[in-house]
Amino acid sequence: MGKLWNKIRGIRDRQRPFCTAIIAAAGRSERMQGENKLFMDLAGAPVLMRTLCAVDQAELVDEIIVATREDLLLEVADLCSRCGLRKSVRVIKGGSTRLESVLAAAMEADPRAELLAVHDGARPLIRPEDFDELIRQGGATYAVAPAVPLTDTVKVADENRRVLSTPDRSTLYGVRTPQVFQKDILKAALESAREAGVEVTDDCSAVERLGKEVYLTPGDPENIKITTPFDLIVAEAILQKRGREGR
Repeated sequence: MGKLWNKIRGIRDRQRPFCTAIIAAAGRSERMQGENKLFMDLAGAPVLMRTLCAVDQAELVDEIIVATREDLLLEVADLCSRCGLRKSVRVIKGGSTRLESVLAAAMEADPRAELLAVHDGARPLIRPEDFDELIRQGGATYAVAPAVPLTDTVKVADENRRVLSTPDRSTLYGVRTPQVFQKDILKAALESAREAGVEVTDDCSAVERLGKEVYLTPGDPENIKITTPFDLIVAEAILQKRGREGR
């Protein structure tokens, strides 16, 4: 029975789209009081190491490409070697913007790749099973991203912080990563945005510029991004809770 199951699983794996995970790790950590958040300790391991290990455990990820700053190439490569990753991993030089970094990584993806899953290096709490589910949904759409409904009331204000409007909160979402795309669509979208000199805050924004549909799927509220020292405190609490729950 075991041999039969392995054969069935092998056929299924060959039929699924090849997926390259792109880890955006070229930021400046400007709100971390002079420290690089990717190398800060989170419950005994660097933030980026936790991110990479989680992505490595996702069954539907075939390779990992980390885009980082030129001055961090050796340090990130050393960290990758210490992670004991099972999947193929490459560290490449990113750009001065997120758009340039993700595009550089997309250009380096394996020719077999049909899907690109772009994830923030500073989101170490992503669950491997959630990563896999996003890849499955990305295989059925042009673009998909996890999102969490906003609970705060949002105000639109001018440069003097004078309130101009209050959007309907029920239509607003906080979008997270991984964001999964058909490879050719994301590459075309990023190249178009770069040529037009348009700044995009996330990769979905570039795809939206091309008029392509982007879908949102319920995201995990625990999948936070480490941006400030307070986020590290919250992330440690989440890991402790998971440990108590055995997850």
